[in-house]
Amino acid sequence: MGYDLEKKLVIAISSRALFDLENENEIFEKKGLDEYYKHQIEKEDELIEKGTGFRLVKNLLKINEDFPNDKQVEVIILSRNNAATSLRITKSIEKYGLDIARSAWSGGNDIAKYLKPFKVDLFLSANELDVQNAINEGIAAARILPYKNEEDEYSNQVKIAFDGDAVLFSEESEIIYKTQGLEAFLEYEKKNASNALQSGPFAQLLRVISNIQSKYPQEQTPIRTALITARNSPAHERVIRTLSQWGVRLDESFFLGGVDKYEVVEAFGADIFFDDQDVHLESTSKKTPSAKVPYHDDSILKKI
Repeated sequence: MGYDLEKKLVIAISSRALFDLENENEIFEKKGLDEYYKHQIEKEDELIEKGTGFRLVKNLLKINEDFPNDKQVEVIILSRNNAATSLRITKSIEKYGLDIARSAWSGGNDIAKYLKPFKVDLFLSANELDVQNAINEGIAAARILPYKNEEDEYSNQVKIAFDGDAVLFSEESEIIYKTQGLEAFLEYEKKNASNALQSGPFAQLLRVISNIQSKYPQEQTPIRTALITARNSPAHERVIRTLSQWGVRLDESFFLGGVDKYEVVEAFGADIFFDDQDVHLESTSKKTPSAKVPYHDDSILKKI
């Protein structure tokens, strides 16, 4: 019987999201594929610096220490590199002591089609097209933003922060706010307060995380989650009712009503923050690993 990924939290991450390969990417963009391959092969034994997603991955893999015979988290490298250039990446993984044994190297081809066979719950990449293709496949995905902090600390508790609308929930309410204004948005939320919000691209990921959390007493959970949203009272009521109907928990919730998010995200100590709007991510990514969710569903426009 094959190795079962079905009941694990499966994170697929590109090599450029895990490691700082921006210089190498610049070689690719300016000098082409052959020069990029040549560079990676020549630097095969040179350790690659940590990237935006490194802290998240390292902390997630620590969860498996509690389940030596039944891993809860599986991290897979899913990259557009080819097998020849993969050696530098896998050697760096080994040197950093990351328990990552599975990988796929597409040689430049679209990698979104491999996400479902690997049972992926979350895909992180620096490539905007790959992320959008993953979202189109129904997989929670986000584009990692540049971040570097030599003072990053690693812990036995992973902290993940989410925006609400267009991330955990559908963008239906956000579209009303953008197209019809605040008063229309508040009226719509008041009218639908008892109706659960539709699932967004990260709703299923939250459910998988909640399943891991349920195996621990709440005060000992290895994953702590937070909702950090621009919503405020009375629009927060629908969010609370939705999470209750979904049967999931968020450890902390912040309804900011337009207050800047970056200080709250930093105070929470997020290993990663997911949002769909550049206006928030430009600030958070300076202090916290952050990723953009490129979510948009044309079918919602027909309902409004």
